[in-house]
Amino acid sequence: MSPRRIAPLPLALKVMTILLMGYVFWMGWMGEVPRKVILNESVRNLYFHVPMWFGMIFMLLGAAVYSFRYLLFQHETDDFWALALTQMGIFYGVLGLLTGMVWAQFTWGAWWSSDPKQNASAIGLLMYLAYTVLRSSFEDRRRQARVSATYNILAFFCLIPLLFILPRLTDSLHPGNGGNPGFSAYDLDGRMRGVFYPAVIAWTLMGWWASNLWSRYYLLRNRTTF
Repeated sequence: MSPRRIAPLPLALKVMTILLMGYVFWMGWMGEVPRKVILNESVRNLYFHVPMWFGMIFMLLGAAVYSFRYLLFQHETDDFWALALTQMGIFYGVLGLLTGMVWAQFTWGAWWSSDPKQNASAIGLLMYLAYTVLRSSFEDRRRQARVSATYNILAFFCLIPLLFILPRLTDSLHPGNGGNPGFSAYDLDGRMRGVFYPAVIAWTLMGWWASNLWSRYYLLRNRTTF
């Protein structure tokens, strides 16, 4: 494993992240939203719940890419990036699950209704939590990084059909599944698009920024020169 430097996130991206997050939170709480049957004010959760899941997918994709890079080049920094991105992906996944449960209580009448996508999301999170357990079971750093990288790649290839394919094969309360209309056809009008898409970018950048800090911390903790 060759020591390499992990550069901090560029200042421009940090500023953009802060501005976008400020915009999303302000519009999420104070902006005008369409009045839809059942959804009502709970539609504001679209700026938080869904972008968190998008951010999770992007971070776990990044983790799989860095895991693949580690298997190719054996650079320790790639393993640290993969670990940090996976942990942030898990954190976003938990936040997405919790915000989804709150939304479900107001729109479906129950915190957990065993909806196929809810169940698939929980299974996916457990699958990635197993990644953290797997890492802690090795004392040898090289073996830990190599096995973890292999598992991370396989986990991502299992996650995609688990979240985006299998739930569509059966009835689901989620929009866009089981014959239900998607957000674009039901509750995502022009006003909300102007906040929703920046929210996806903001949450993704925030997760990437946090992952950058965590990966640099791991590098320092392992006494590797920046």
